[in-house]
Amino acid sequence: MKLYMSPRAPNPKRVCMFIAEKGIESIEWLAVDLNAGAHRQQDFLHLNPLARVPVLTLDDGRCISESRAICSWLEGYCPDPNLMGEGYEERAFIEMYDRYVEWYVLLPTAQWVRHGHPGLAALENPQFPAFAENQAKKREAGLEWLEKRLESHPWVAGERFSIADITAFCAIEFARVMKYKPSEAGYHHIQRWRDSVAARPSATAGDQMPAR
Repeated sequence: MKLYMSPRAPNPKRVCMFIAEKGIESIEWLAVDLNAGAHRQQDFLHLNPLARVPVLTLDDGRCISESRAICSWLEGYCPDPNLMGEGYEERAFIEMYDRYVEWYVLLPTAQWVRHGHPGLAALENPQFPAFAENQAKKREAGLEWLEKRLESHPWVAGERFSIADITAFCAIEFARVMKYKPSEAGYHHIQRWRDSVAARPSATAGDQMPAR
């Protein structure tokens, strides 16, 4: 199997961390150079016509795109350690918190960075600074919710580490290119939680992959 990803991009990073937490070693990682437009070349479009990473190619030639779908497949392929919930109730609650983070923290963070950082102009052309500012404000609402959540729980979905923590961590880390630090914005519970996740070996998964 092969995983087509991009170092430090938040959605591929989610899958890289998921794989690392699972300890799966049978997947070859291939970095796609987004700045060079490699994701728009015909050989990559054959894998995902929407020109997005990550993409997991299976041994039978089929391709899975979308981070959450890839992680769902991986959870079935390698059930332990469990990251998406044991039983229907825990699965539902973990997915709920994962979706909260995805829609109200990760998405506005990604839009803020993509439209606000000059280094990403090649990916977001044209950039809209006003939209970046709008997304930054929407992101704050998500962070306020996350701060309150982590005030009373050690992990995003409750009492144990899960995919929701991976998604939230990737969102917080992506904002570092904007020189953002949670504690400096008054989010001390997010900072405590972030530092706990950063201490896990999976936190650096995929960061140093050379792009092709």
